[in-house]
Amino acid sequence: MNKKIEKIFVLGIDFLSINLAWVVYYFLRVESGIFAIFTSPEFFASMIVIYIYWVLIFTFVGMYKTWFASSRFDELTTLFKASFIGIFILFTLIFSDDLKEGVQYANRFLIFIYWGVFLLFVGFGRLLIRSIQRRLLINGYGRRNAIIVGYNPKALEIHRTIKKYKGLGLDVVAYVAVKSKNIGKKYQGVRVLNTVDNIEDVIKETDAKEVIFALEKHEDNIFMNVIAKCENQEVNLKIVPDLYEIISGQARTTQIYGFPLIDIMPQLMPAWEKKVKRFLDIVISFLILLVTLPITIITAILIKLDSKGPVFFKQERTGLNGKNFYVYKFRSMVKDAEKKSGPVWSQKNDPRVTRVGAFIRKVRIDEIPQMINVLKGEMSLVGPRPERPYFVEKLSKEFPLYKRRLKVRPGVTGWAQVKHKYDETLDDVKTKLRFDLFYIENMSLRMDFKILFRTIFVVLFGKGHFE
Repeated sequence: MNKKIEKIFVLGIDFLSINLAWVVYYFLRVESGIFAIFTSPEFFASMIVIYIYWVLIFTFVGMYKTWFASSRFDELTTLFKASFIGIFILFTLIFSDDLKEGVQYANRFLIFIYWGVFLLFVGFGRLLIRSIQRRLLINGYGRRNAIIVGYNPKALEIHRTIKKYKGLGLDVVAYVAVKSKNIGKKYQGVRVLNTVDNIEDVIKETDAKEVIFALEKHEDNIFMNVIAKCENQEVNLKIVPDLYEIISGQARTTQIYGFPLIDIMPQLMPAWEKKVKRFLDIVISFLILLVTLPITIITAILIKLDSKGPVFFKQERTGLNGKNFYVYKFRSMVKDAEKKSGPVWSQKNDPRVTRVGAFIRKVRIDEIPQMINVLKGEMSLVGPRPERPYFVEKLSKEFPLYKRRLKVRPGVTGWAQVKHKYDETLDDVKTKLRFDLFYIENMSLRMDFKILFRTIFVVLFGKGHFE
């Protein structure tokens, strides 16, 4: 089923079930005469507010994401968790209002009757739409072509699972092998069309929408290269993981009828969260610039008194989708620090750092001008740190996945900065890349807030690095 059509159906069934639950509860609570009435809520206005409220809750917990290989039990479990949060918030608001008004009102607990009615109707609606969707997939509507990367026992096992469970909506149409000697081989009528070196051609030839990686442990280096080749293809990427990858907790897993898969996605943040993230970037960066204006003036004076050179330092960095921009900071090094050495990473106890520079770096004052970049939309408050074009090209050759960082707007702070130290060696870069990719694949407003709070801790205790 087309993603847009799927969302329209799900939103439609939720509209009917959420409002029907309200109608039934309103009849029980107000019209039936079973319960004492102190105030009677306005029917239509309350229904509209309640519907919008639940849609916001469902959106926030991810109940409108594209459905893939999730069981109906998983759907109901997610609904239970989301509704529990929603009912808890409503109960707290009602309880607080009663305390404020001095009302001792036992009937406030009737909201739990509403919860039961809500779960019944919305749960039935969700089960109905998912059952219809599954039936359509089994009958051939909305199915997607899939290719499996690898030709080994693991690949054959996932092929058998996909073929057995038609409700997944996937059709394996080709294998892509690591070794050229496997080209032409068949399994259950599906041929090995080419090697991983030409995976783009296989994707186009088969019109594949899903690429499932079933590689051996010793083929990790191949995996990195193939992921890079798939970057510009409109496909969903999934890995059949090893046990260590599952228990390490470094990726989100989904299930194909008990068979775990790791989703590899450029970003998981839905459109509405992106807009909220950008709105928060604008508001917070503007407030920081406004509140820190006295600090900015004092810092500018101290920099001029301490050493020759401009107050502000600007440097070209690579941002979203590879577009270059100039990042702004307070100058913390001597003038023309890289004139003789060329582009080099800063390091701990860097001799090029001035006395004032050392202080403003320690308390992160040097980062304040980057709020201008955030306001302009070149950066976000949270994201992978932007690197210089020279190092982007250099590191992309060392680490094929490095350019995946350019799929999201770079940030003033990020998961890598609060989890790791200075970039002094390639091993440091590799470690930070792991953290950056983890952020990209799990990014959400909740994670952004978590990183911001950790950043405050890092600043207070003088740890981490934001260069």
